[in-house]
Amino acid sequence: MLDRIALLLVIIGALNWGSVGIFNFDVVGWAFGGAGSAVSRIIFTLVAIAGIWCISLLFREREIVESHHTS
Repeated sequence: MLDRIALLLVIIGALNWGSVGIFNFDVVGWAFGGAGSAVSRIIFTLVAIAGIWCISLLFREREIVESHHTS
């Protein structure tokens, strides 16, 4: 579950950076009162921590998920 939350935060961060790069518009900053607001800084920090967490995904063994179909 933590992996999925981290991945979701990294995706949000990537979309925000894409918005900054393409449109020069910071969605997180806009939504939460500017890039320097406390809420925006917390979100940026959480995205950074999630990115660091996702680095571990590169070095983990792949888990095989078995799905059982019921008929």
